[in-house]
Amino acid sequence: MLDVNMKIANNIQVELEKRNLKPVDLAKEIGICKHTMNKMMDGIRTINAIELHKIAEYLHVSMDCLMKMSDKPIDTNVIQSLMARVKTEEAKKGIQFANRLSDMILFHTRVFENGKKMEHPWEDD
Repeated sequence: MLDVNMKIANNIQVELEKRNLKPVDLAKEIGICKHTMNKMMDGIRTINAIELHKIAEYLHVSMDCLMKMSDKPIDTNVIQSLMARVKTEEAKKGIQFANRLSDMILFHTRVFENGKKMEHPWEDD
């Protein structure tokens, strides 16, 4: 779901940029707080149908335009997406550290699971 949320948010961002508007302008117009708008634009919070309709009306585009998915595959790498959005070097280092840590956890989980499978006697079919 995050991928779809990000694509819709990116489509909204493109339309805002075409009109020299900012997400805060849109938030005010559709009656939500900046914090909620930031979550929507970061793809963390799903935009409901009523909000999408209000956004489409404000930007004078169709809802289909805002929900349009490209023919290219969507980049699902959350780490790369986050890295592109953070501003400070400290935040980037933190994300890189968390990414390495999660890779290590996943690796060791797979090793553990494979080890457990190897404990069972071999069965020929």
